[in-house]
Amino acid sequence: MTEITEVDLDDLERRMEGAITALRTEFASLRTGRASASMLDPIMVEAYGQKTPINQIGTVNVPESRMLTVNIWDKSLVGPAEKAIRNSGLGINPQLNGTIIMLPIPDLNEERRQELTKVAAQYAESARIAIRNVRHHGMDTLKKALADGMGEDDNKMWHDEVQELTDKYVTNVDKALENKQEEIMQV
Repeated sequence: MTEITEVDLDDLERRMEGAITALRTEFASLRTGRASASMLDPIMVEAYGQKTPINQIGTVNVPESRMLTVNIWDKSLVGPAEKAIRNSGLGINPQLNGTIIMLPIPDLNEERRQELTKVAAQYAESARIAIRNVRHHGMDTLKKALADGMGEDDNKMWHDEVQELTDKYVTNVDKALENKQEEIMQV
């Protein structure tokens, strides 16, 4: 059988893997009652006229399991960093100590756990949509290849390959969501 190069499965898989990687990053930012430096990754601070990740304006540390600290390098950015943390939706109340912002991680109550599982589900749905968009691109390529003379049997085989890849990655998203929701709900 001749290899048809119209559909680049490696490229489709790489792009679907990118959606999973983005999902893991978003999941890492969700609090589960333990301090993690990655919780602050999505926080952008208005610094020097542009949005800057908080870890690029200061050092993020985890001195203990229920405390984060951010040592801001430029004193003028302490206020904007504190504001960005307050507005982030993480539910953390920053405390200032000079250029160090201390972030005590409170226990999660049942209501907050439920909210976080819903946020996790939204992140997972975004990842599923990204994966389906990659699938859609692959299917469009197959339609064009069929119109350009690809045999129907080859087209069907490629169609099945793209669908199998999509199903595999959607299953990965579902498993990751299930694991994250279990982690959030643990008391």
